[in-house]
Amino acid sequence: MLPDAVILPFLTWFPPPSVCKSVSPVKHRSTRDAVEDLRKGGYLIQIDEQVDAHLEMAEIQRRVYANNGPALLFTNIRGCHFPAASNLFGSIEQARYLFRETLEAVRRVIEIKIDPSALPKRPFRYAGVPLTALSMLPRKVKRGPVQKSTCKITELPAIKCWPDDGGAFVTLPQVLSDNPNAPSNLMQVNLGMYRVQLSGNEYEPNAEVGLHYQIHRGMGVHHRAALDRGKPLRVAVTVGGSPAMSLAAVMPLPEGLTELTFGGALAGRRLRMITGKHAPVYADADFALVGRINPNQTKPEGPFGDHLGYYSLQHEFPVMQIEQVWHRKDAIWPFTVVGRPPQEDTTFGQLIHELTDPIIPSVIPGVKAVHAVDAAGVHPLLLAIGSERYMPYLERPEPQELLTQANAILGNGQLSLAKYLFITDDPSHELDIHDIGTYMHHILSRVDWKRDLHFQTRTTIDTLDYSGSGFNQGSKVVVAATGPPQRTLGLELPEHLSLPEGFKNPRIVAPGILAIEAPRFTSSESSKDLQSFIKGMASRRCLETLPLITLVDDSDFSARSMNNWLWTTFTRSNPACDIDGLGAKSVNKHWGCSGSLVIDARIKPHHAPPLIEDPETTAKVDARAARGGELAKYL
Repeated sequence: MLPDAVILPFLTWFPPPSVCKSVSPVKHRSTRDAVEDLRKGGYLIQIDEQVDAHLEMAEIQRRVYANNGPALLFTNIRGCHFPAASNLFGSIEQARYLFRETLEAVRRVIEIKIDPSALPKRPFRYAGVPLTALSMLPRKVKRGPVQKSTCKITELPAIKCWPDDGGAFVTLPQVLSDNPNAPSNLMQVNLGMYRVQLSGNEYEPNAEVGLHYQIHRGMGVHHRAALDRGKPLRVAVTVGGSPAMSLAAVMPLPEGLTELTFGGALAGRRLRMITGKHAPVYADADFALVGRINPNQTKPEGPFGDHLGYYSLQHEFPVMQIEQVWHRKDAIWPFTVVGRPPQEDTTFGQLIHELTDPIIPSVIPGVKAVHAVDAAGVHPLLLAIGSERYMPYLERPEPQELLTQANAILGNGQLSLAKYLFITDDPSHELDIHDIGTYMHHILSRVDWKRDLHFQTRTTIDTLDYSGSGFNQGSKVVVAATGPPQRTLGLELPEHLSLPEGFKNPRIVAPGILAIEAPRFTSSESSKDLQSFIKGMASRRCLETLPLITLVDDSDFSARSMNNWLWTTFTRSNPACDIDGLGAKSVNKHWGCSGSLVIDARIKPHHAPPLIEDPETTAKVDARAARGGELAKYL
């Protein structure tokens, strides 16, 4: 994702609540509104044939997304009377359609914050900005449509996505926590998309659910305050309502600034929040689970097939005691499926980039662009374009200011979870940070491995990343390169390439990048394979045009596409443990190498298992596709 402070500059420009009035209503108060809007636009298929919430719905969703299909409305779920909708954000075009009445208005607010002088210069273009600003502030209400009816947790769609998931999960939750130090203050409510386990493990049916939130998440600040007081934390989990709430729940905003403000702007109206003796509840949601987290109470949560493409394993997480389950009339349960990228949640990242890329330079001085690489699982790999402005008269071809900018990026909220950060400058203004092949070519043709590697050891990484040394624990490396090209990158295997015993099947991934199949990593002794490879290749000069080598379990798979290589390399390696190089040497505690850099990207015993579909479910959906119909072409 992007820096936590990216949205702050334009939000601080908004007027106080006392001067705000409601804005004229627009579409999408409920999931049904969004579904019918997508249907009218030709972006939805309705499935009336009975489907199973146990694995089958998720398998259908994955296939439809992979084949660029539309949103899905399941009206006949076995054992459940509620309908469910998925793939609402199935493509960037579909998401733009959903937000077509508000997306441009939000962009214009951002433009004004970047350059306030634009307002008097182009008053007609920015005439709607004040109304957008007004719409961002949430308002309190006593009642709402979500309170129309009640039900039990066991009556909700029990959607299980992957075979080894610990139970059914809410996959598009809007988790709202109340600040214990400022109860019912809507400007201090935290909204986040933290997964919620509805069943399984040790949870008491219809009374408890698991609540998984990760480090660098705003809910943790509220939970800490509640623990300090020795009191329960008031929490509500809402599902559905305006699609703007789902995007708002994943926006990386700074602490103390509620995501409800951004949600209001994207929804085109002030969000109505029900306040009382419970946590504030989104009044227009389709469903709401209302309750509390008691001090110091945890239970095992997980496993869960997550967005890195592996299972996040079972760990102790807070338990939410459920007091009420509400739902609106004609409620629809929205859900998504996560797994190895790209998946539907990829669209969230694309929308966030579209909205916030223009203001990155105003947030981190000198940084022109940051890209969290979706194919690598988002947090494991960041690419950045910075600036070299230190002592330009000296024209020193080595990173200087880029290192300062790298530290600023890694010190910024969720960006601090990255393991690998590649950063370069772009004096010609021709480098596209979203063209990963071209970006890597630019870096690898310029990098000096003796100088340009900068490690952080024993630090924090993403909770969902099991490549590190422990839960939330791992290392980072910055690769900072600048100056003119130092080498021509190889496009073919060297003619006389010979490999040490046990290493085989070398494959070119991209210019300058080589994947080599290594012996399986089966025990602690397998860690010596990396040193064995380095020793065996130390005297070989045939790799001068291949500065980056990855040791993998399956080189054919890794070299088949850039996405395969990105996923394999950056989700299966811990920089401080798994990076070595030919001609490695430490000088004044700075590590580098004179030859090719080598990354050990094999699966290790402590890694989480990758996600694999259930064969019986795959066969069931294959049979559904064979029966034909409107859905079949996407299966």
